[in-house]
Amino acid sequence: MSLDFSTLLLVATLICTLLGGMLLYFGTQEKIPALYWWGAAYLIGAATVAQWQLLGSVLPELVVLSLASAGFIACGMMWNAARVFHGRRPNWPGLVLGAIAWIAAVILLPPDSSSLRMTLGAGIVAIYAALTANELFSERRKAVMRRWPAMLVPLLHGGVLMLPVVLAELLPARSNAYTSNIWVLIFAIELVLYAIGTVFVVFMLVSEQTVSAHKTAAALDPLTGLFNRRGFSEATARMIEREAEAGRPVTVMIFDLDHFKSINDRFGHPAGDEVIKLFAAIVSGSLRISDLCGRIGGEEFAALLPCSIDEAMTAAERVREAFEGCGLEVDGAPIATTVSIGVAGGPANIELDVLLAAADTALYQAKRGGRNRVVATVEQPLSLEQGRRRAAQRHEPVQQVIVRNAMRIGA
Repeated sequence: MSLDFSTLLLVATLICTLLGGMLLYFGTQEKIPALYWWGAAYLIGAATVAQWQLLGSVLPELVVLSLASAGFIACGMMWNAARVFHGRRPNWPGLVLGAIAWIAAVILLPPDSSSLRMTLGAGIVAIYAALTANELFSERRKAVMRRWPAMLVPLLHGGVLMLPVVLAELLPARSNAYTSNIWVLIFAIELVLYAIGTVFVVFMLVSEQTVSAHKTAAALDPLTGLFNRRGFSEATARMIEREAEAGRPVTVMIFDLDHFKSINDRFGHPAGDEVIKLFAAIVSGSLRISDLCGRIGGEEFAALLPCSIDEAMTAAERVREAFEGCGLEVDGAPIATTVSIGVAGGPANIELDVLLAAADTALYQAKRGGRNRVVATVEQPLSLEQGRRRAAQRHEPVQQVIVRNAMRIGA
């Protein structure tokens, strides 16, 4: 069975047009700028192939070859789409450099240098394909095994274009016409597969990004941008496991804004939200980048620090002083901004619920002691089960409070 080259190009043109329109539509629906780039690249590429097929026998060869430069702009747009998708700015000089190089070759090279021009064109497309693959590879937030399909499609496209150039010296001279037809046919088939494969990769990347965004949104507090209770629990569990492997202690702090209800009653909930956002900014700015902090209740925050309790006490005092001295005012009326902080530390492998329960007990003591202070607890058991056993053996009410508070926090 023989395959007609013109029919294959027509199929590729129709597929690219359809896929380009689909990408633009989804880009409009999902508000993803990279889809605009990918969709426009497909439509420009389809238009370039169409004008080559329809106008090739009507217009002068020099004009047809010059119009083909739009195809290289489409390749540059594919590369820039990958850049935009990963949050980078478009490379405008690189976008048009391939087209400029092609037009220069068309004008400057002799008319009988068609083979050289085709080699140059294949090289330009292959370079853009390599740049696209590199852009996808350099996205370090994903594992290499998860990125390989996105990198493989443009690399194969560039390889198909450059393979006949590389093998030109190895092919017998008498079979050049035959092999040229074979490679043109292979390229036409590959163009169809590349168009479909690229769209598959695009939707795979968009889907993965959307899922990641939803997971991030589910773990963050919308008012402060800090972890919510769920996100804080998941992140701290990973940190405790990591620190346990290294045998290092961890410390938990619980913050409760003093007299927060009176702020809402006097100035309204918008003012209360501003106080919460201000405290979140102070906590984030006062702790280290390796520390984790989150909003676990209305006016209650928590932090996990990979350090000893003495270091955590210093950090907690720094937060308390910064919040007390922030000088917040509403309509010219000053607002007293103070916070009570409970601190609890433990050795490696300690359970998060135990630390939270102990810190909550210390916070209760800080509230009873007059507020606007930092209170730390004494040594705690390694697990809730050990705490229950000690409470049963020693009849210590303090341990019973720790267990009860831990159950409340986990609810």
